[in-house]
Amino acid sequence: MRSAAPGRLRAVIELGGTHVTAALVDPGTATVARAVRRPLDAKGRAEHVLGAVVRCATDLAAPEGLVWGVAVPGPFDHDKGIARFEGVGKFDDLYGIDVRAVLLDGVWPRPAHAVFLNDAHAFLLGEWHAGAARGHERCAGITLGTGVGSAFLVDGDIRRQGPGIPPEGRIDLVRVGGRPLEDSVSRRAVLARYGDGAVDVSDVAERARAGERHARDVLDGAFTTLGAVLAPYARDFAATVLVVGGAMAASWDLVRPALRAGLGDTPVTLRAAGLGEHAALVGAAAYAAEEN
Repeated sequence: MRSAAPGRLRAVIELGGTHVTAALVDPGTATVARAVRRPLDAKGRAEHVLGAVVRCATDLAAPEGLVWGVAVPGPFDHDKGIARFEGVGKFDDLYGIDVRAVLLDGVWPRPAHAVFLNDAHAFLLGEWHAGAARGHERCAGITLGTGVGSAFLVDGDIRRQGPGIPPEGRIDLVRVGGRPLEDSVSRRAVLARYGDGAVDVSDVAERARAGERHARDVLDGAFTTLGAVLAPYARDFAATVLVVGGAMAASWDLVRPALRAGLGDTPVTLRAAGLGEHAALVGAAAYAAEEN
């Protein structure tokens, strides 16, 4: 993928489990000129979810005739723009809906087209263009939140197969002890192991920093497991940097040591996301620029 020239704004959408963001982004300078954010109920009816997305994008008031870049989690047919969420606990009511058609028909001013990419791919593309993966030919990325997302790039091109790449490019499809990886590493996995339903992962992290042994053991166990799972892939892919983002990466002081321990002597540099919550927006804008 070529680096985008500065000066031209692209319209993008990032669909998350709790919110949707629409933004005008200059991928050449990795700057967000304007953004609109709305809360979202990922378990809501399709008309409510898509209605919130369309309203958010319309409120952005982007110029007419742009190619929009849309970062959306899987399972999703990103080429066709059709939702394939099923049995994943979010967006299930969108199954089979042509989301591209909904956006092209509903957003005003009208987009010329909409291109879709996986949200983890958008994250790493943003970091490759202007963040923690800049200057690296071969890089991998992980997003830690409600689940575990992954991406693998070679000179800015997304790779979904080949040496060192998990099935479909998705580390969440790897199994640990006969169970899905996300049973060991995810928001729900951390909270289930911690055992206090009144807290979130950020609270567990604060308790670990305060010296609570159980909290530290829970986090160490999750991220050491993730590192051990990632190690052979990072080594065989020959990634020189592994960039970590997502909500749980905010506790980098706790994530990094355990992840590094799990990776062992794998020759890869560990870095936290450099662009923060803007990474996927920048990546989606760069992807849209390629399609324009």
